Amino acid sequence: MANEVTIPLLPCVSIDEIAAFYGVLGFTTTYRQLRPNPYLALRREDLELHFAGIPGFDPEQSYGSCVVRVPDTGVLHRAFADGMRAAYGKVLVAGIPRMTTPRRRKNVDGLAGFSVVDPGGNWIRFFPAQDDSAAPPSSSSKLGVALQNAVVQGDSRGDERQAALILDGVLRRTDEAAAPAGDLVEVLLYRAELAGRLGSPEQARAFLDRALAVPLDPATRARLAVPLTAATDLTTALPSDKP
Repeated sequence: MANEVTIPLLPCVSIDEIAAFYGVLGFTTTYRQLRPNPYLALRREDLELHFAGIPGFDPEQSYGSCVVRVPDTGVLHRAFADGMRAAYGKVLVAGIPRMTTPRRRKNVDGLAGFSVVDPGGNWIRFFPAQDDSAAPPSSSSKLGVALQNAVVQGDSRGDERQAALILDGVLRRTDEAAAPAGDLVEVLLYRAELAGRLGSPEQARAFLDRALAVPLDPATRARLAVPLTAATDLTTALPSDKP
């Protein structure tokens, strides 16, 4: 039978908190109830997500997740980022909720995906229906391969510490002066993002400074437009040094 529709039903603590967050991303509430149990239905164009409120639920322990195939992950990510900037003054890059940067995933046929981790701790994983080039092509250099492995750990599995260990290892073995500039910048920028997620803002700033100090030719800078924009968002999101 054709034209079936599947709608994820995900857990959360508060349906009102979920509605407010997804409202920032352009979703509207199509149904809401509190009794006999909290239930919320949201819609953004053809995308529907439903949520069940569970008293005592811990978002940090959530296994809730779903995959969403979209025509263009880059367009959607920019729309979500614009909504976050308008509502919060920054893109949420750490903690719960947060959003990751579009990067190619070697465990998903090299497609450029990103995730939204909502207030319920649910991972909404966005991937293109076909390759939409929302991220730079993967590199086969040592830095590039390490980055691919780190992205699987940090963005697919949510293991930021293992991802950081992978990048720290390759950076220790790399002569930065001789490394491909674009690959080095991508690795340093992702390492900065991981540091931000792990609650180390000073370390994140140090990696950002190293990345932004690497000279890039115009073509490479254009190719790295997405991660460089993410670097700006990370800079804005990091807590201030001032008391």
